[in-house]
Amino acid sequence: MSFKTKNFLQNCIIPCLITAGTLLSSQVANAEGTVNIYSYRQADLIKPLLDKFTEKTGIKTQVLFVKKGMAERVKAEGANSPADVLLTVDIGRLTALKSAGVTQSLKSDVLDANIPAQYHDKDGNWFGITTRGRVIYASKERVSQNEITYEELADPKWKGKICVRSAQHAYNIALIASMIAHHGEAKAEEWLKGVKANLARKPNGNDRAQAKGIYSGECDLGIGNTYYVGLMVTNEKQPEQKEWAKAIKVLFPNSGEGKRGTHVNLSGMALAKHAPNKDNGIKLMEFLASDEGQQIYGEKVFEYPVKTAIEPSQIVKDFGAINPDKLALNEIAKYRKLASQLVDKVGFDQGPAN
Repeated sequence: MSFKTKNFLQNCIIPCLITAGTLLSSQVANAEGTVNIYSYRQADLIKPLLDKFTEKTGIKTQVLFVKKGMAERVKAEGANSPADVLLTVDIGRLTALKSAGVTQSLKSDVLDANIPAQYHDKDGNWFGITTRGRVIYASKERVSQNEITYEELADPKWKGKICVRSAQHAYNIALIASMIAHHGEAKAEEWLKGVKANLARKPNGNDRAQAKGIYSGECDLGIGNTYYVGLMVTNEKQPEQKEWAKAIKVLFPNSGEGKRGTHVNLSGMALAKHAPNKDNGIKLMEFLASDEGQQIYGEKVFEYPVKTAIEPSQIVKDFGAINPDKLALNEIAKYRKLASQLVDKVGFDQGPAN
């Protein structure tokens, strides 16, 4: 199944088509030695990884950055879809791809050997690549403690001290779903009410904005992903973000001995249902699960390789040790819809009560 660049560009949800090295040429997309990737991840973050894959295999890569609506796009394209591999972030988006019927089951000894069972779909429809902790950013100046739990965020001692992005964002929905999975609906609802009462302001911005809030003194705690700290520390284009990062320390909730562990989420991959270059797509996925692929990807995006033998980057190590929650992400994902309903029920995104 072939397509021309002109048609591909006309159908883009996001008019930003970037390859590992150059813009898509006029060659057909299923030309021999090619793999087509739809990605939620910005192309510059995965370029070093794809360059190495091409160097090792001779297979060229073509990337379409899709900001949102990947499952809907691939489903609408149907059998004519050029997509071979789907790259995304968040367990919810991975399970959404499977639910939409746009992935295919894949059995690979390489993937099974390298990716722990808790980080891949039992039917082989998606596989994790790296994990990121949903952690607490804490003020170095105003927060003396170095240990915390998610449950503690509802403690009145933090009243007016917490900043967070919208609770309806996928990252927070996953965290809330994990609280339901561990504590049940009723206790999770009470926890949400407690956290809401402790907010410093109405939820807004992204994870980096919460670090900025701590830097400015607006709040003492923020909820964010680990990898954003790495992105801030190394941000040469916006050096003010380095100052935000210097103002915070990373606390890994529930990581103490005998505790359930810090909630983690996934960057993952899936083989598209109608992949025109299926064999090449599998080769790419297996490379992403290899020692070399895991190391490059983890270092570039400041995340934790799912293959435990591969260490994260030094910047990530400097955050401290993480003890990931062992509860399977499939189990957590079952409660995403309920989590979203609870957010609305308690009016979380309306901010703290006056």
